[in-house]
Amino acid sequence: MTDDVFPDRDMDHADKIDWLLEEHGWVAEPVAPVEGPEPRPGYTYTVGFASHFGRPEVVIFGLTPVAARGLLGMVADQHAGGVELPVGTFVGLLENDLPCALLPVALEEWAGLFPDDERVHGTGAYEMLQFVWPDRGGRLPWDEGYEERLRLAQPVIGALPTP
Repeated sequence: MTDDVFPDRDMDHADKIDWLLEEHGWVAEPVAPVEGPEPRPGYTYTVGFASHFGRPEVVIFGLTPVAARGLLGMVADQHAGGVELPVGTFVGLLENDLPCALLPVALEEWAGLFPDDERVHGTGAYEMLQFVWPDRGGRLPWDEGYEERLRLAQPVIGALPTP
């Protein structure tokens, strides 16, 4: 009998998520963009931060799944090291001390975007934060001069920081 390099090959989606949670503690779940009359950019969200780290789940819009997985892995590493990242805008996670933000997401409005969290944790039984990344100039979507073309790629669904 040979060990299958891809043991999740024939699993249905829910079983695959459950297996990854058991093996790794958390998973980054990519969702493809939607085209048409109500377009939506692609996004990637975590499943398992709540149960594995006792921290909110995180969603990132507008990056490729590989790039989003890399950022979510950085957040997971911080959690694993006992660091509690602040809600709101902060520096120190991204290269060159570029700012980023973690914003609380209202699940009453947005839970439908996270079906695997709803299945694993139960409806509304978890918290979600949106990871907001800067443009090339280090500006966030609410900053003056933010690159307009990125507004569609990275909609802000989290509660904006108050000045």
